[in-house]
Amino acid sequence: MTIVAVIIIIVAGIYFFGFFSRSSAYEETNDAQVEAYINPVSARAAGYIQQIKFEENQLVKQGDTLVILDDREYRNKVQEAEAALEDSHAQQIVLAASIAAAKTGTSINMDQISSAETRLWQQKQDIRRYENLVKEEAATGQEFEQVKAKYDIAVSESNAAKNTLKTSYSKIDELKSRQALLAADIKRKTTQLEFARINLNYTIITAPYTGRLGRKTIQEGQQIQAGQPLVVIVNENTKWVIANFKETQMSNVYEGKPAEIVLDAIPGRTFKGKIESVSASTGAKFSLLPPDNATGNFVKITQRIPVKVVFTDSSLAGVKAGMSATVSVKK
Repeated sequence: MTIVAVIIIIVAGIYFFGFFSRSSAYEETNDAQVEAYINPVSARAAGYIQQIKFEENQLVKQGDTLVILDDREYRNKVQEAEAALEDSHAQQIVLAASIAAAKTGTSINMDQISSAETRLWQQKQDIRRYENLVKEEAATGQEFEQVKAKYDIAVSESNAAKNTLKTSYSKIDELKSRQALLAADIKRKTTQLEFARINLNYTIITAPYTGRLGRKTIQEGQQIQAGQPLVVIVNENTKWVIANFKETQMSNVYEGKPAEIVLDAIPGRTFKGKIESVSASTGAKFSLLPPDNATGNFVKITQRIPVKVVFTDSSLAGVKAGMSATVSVKK
């Protein structure tokens, strides 16, 4: 019995000696937990689920297809937008042909003006001759009136040709203004087509990054809405530990300092880490109802400050978000 007691005392002494030796050399806390980016994969478009391409807790890579929605409505929208854009392009071709025809018409109008001006000049010469002949009584008044009538007709034809040219130019200006409006319409319909194609792409939901999926809570044939969470994904490439050190330990805890991490779930292995950042305040200040020491019920409690510790080991096999950890930092 005495031997057993001695052994117990020796073992206890060794344990307490190791404990106090480590306590004097390290700042340590077991108020720590492994963290990771845990995000919901949400739908960007509404529709019926046609296929589900994943299982619970499946490891997926970035870009892997998770869910396929019924895309018939979205394909029809794309075809409708394509038809509207093709119609606008056809109108643009017709409008360009109309402008070309109007420009050709102006050339014809200018030839008509030249011809009318020639006839008018000829009639001016005739009326001058007949004015002199009438004065010399070599021509009758009736003959002069006939010449005068031809002159008036030539004047009218000349004015009409000039007005027709002005009308042609106005028509060209009008067609060019319609061309600008049509170009804006084409730009708008091009944007609508791109938007329809984007919505069509949203019917295939993919993994945003490499990670492990959570619970499967959706079924094929289910109606979903835009923005609805479909499954949770945990980023497998980025994990860290949030260690809550006592405020009395913070003199030896600062950014860039090496740290050791031991996980309760993986005994016997010590992970290497580094302090990446220290919280700007205690955890209590970030709580939903922060304590108010001015209420008269003050009891002094040692506060804890969250510290982010990143793993520096390349292999994190078996490390899961939410695992309890013990973090040690040399003094």
